[in-house]
Amino acid sequence: MPWQRTAHAAGLLGADGRPAPNVFTEMTALAQRTGAINLGQGFPDTDGPQVVLEAARSAILAGANQYPPGLGVPVLREAIARHQHRFHGITVDPDREVLVTTGATEALAATLLALVRPGDEVVTLDPTYDAYTALIALAGGRHVRVPLAPPDFRLPLDRLATAVTDRTAVILVNNPHNPTGTVLTQAELAAIVAAAEQHDAIVVVDEVYEHLVFDGVRHTTIAAIPGAAERSVTISSAGKTFSLTGWKIGWLVAPQPLRDAVLTVKQYLTFATGAPLQPAIAEGLDQPDALFVGVRDRLQHGRDLLAAGLARAGFAFAPAPATYFQAVDAAPLGVADAARLARELPEQVGVVGIPLSAFAAPEHADLYRSWLRFAFCKRDTVLQEASDRLARLAMRD
Repeated sequence: MPWQRTAHAAGLLGADGRPAPNVFTEMTALAQRTGAINLGQGFPDTDGPQVVLEAARSAILAGANQYPPGLGVPVLREAIARHQHRFHGITVDPDREVLVTTGATEALAATLLALVRPGDEVVTLDPTYDAYTALIALAGGRHVRVPLAPPDFRLPLDRLATAVTDRTAVILVNNPHNPTGTVLTQAELAAIVAAAEQHDAIVVVDEVYEHLVFDGVRHTTIAAIPGAAERSVTISSAGKTFSLTGWKIGWLVAPQPLRDAVLTVKQYLTFATGAPLQPAIAEGLDQPDALFVGVRDRLQHGRDLLAAGLARAGFAFAPAPATYFQAVDAAPLGVADAARLARELPEQVGVVGIPLSAFAAPEHADLYRSWLRFAFCKRDTVLQEASDRLARLAMRD
């Protein structure tokens, strides 16, 4: 059955054939039971910009409460096109090359269901965000992973070249990358595009963390790479940038033939998405640069707050270049199994993290066996308390 195939691929099918909870559900339940600070799942604990919230309120009161167009309301599609030009220098036709979706996850699902035939291969970077694994299986694809080796988590171009073949339908990339925080360089992106050109594959890039890049590191959108525009689907969303993950407003940008192929599937998934929320996100995308810089800087500050405790605890890591997450190596603490440590931390110090091995293929899990991921998209008071609690690990016998 398709659900069993999906659950099995995601590692969620128990020995008795019943679905098991994923690692996020398990660790959240553990946090609730112990009262630990939950730095496992990547959701903020503050609301987004007031100007965006007020725009949604106004849209509701103005009557934007019925089905919007399946493509997305024109004001949002036009704002997305302006966003792509303003931040990335890309010219986009809002009527032919933009599709609004119910979050980035629906964009990913509709894209894979539209472009992957049973038995086609989909190449991703390991560790792989768990939704990719499940959606590839749901589409009937074969998942091929290229591991990003710690501690620097750079893309090994030789392994990429081997992984992409004439059987590859899609190269699916998360950039900036969850869970490692890696930001792919222009050279790495060019290698991905070259491999796709050689084997006539489509490049799908999930860029939901595009504005959350720190320390002067630059993010390059895939469509800016020569040769990519005609064979790429760029996916993003408002949830991460504006701390509005519950709104589920996402989008994709692609040449019209690819956009229309995805639309064919998307219209039978949700058809349309959050009518009053769409003009509110358009308002957010058109805000001055200072808003985007402020979001970035607040997250970088949160990263640094948490990093202080992680360093005092004895974890090894380089500051995350992007995203909501800090990956750390517990090996200097004498820990060989971070999955076991993750389940002990709530009782030991009152903090929840996620083992990086939970995102990896079984054949690559040993690469990440001692690594954990912690979310820093929380209030300063929460991060300071978590930092202090984690520092107690240094005092263990």
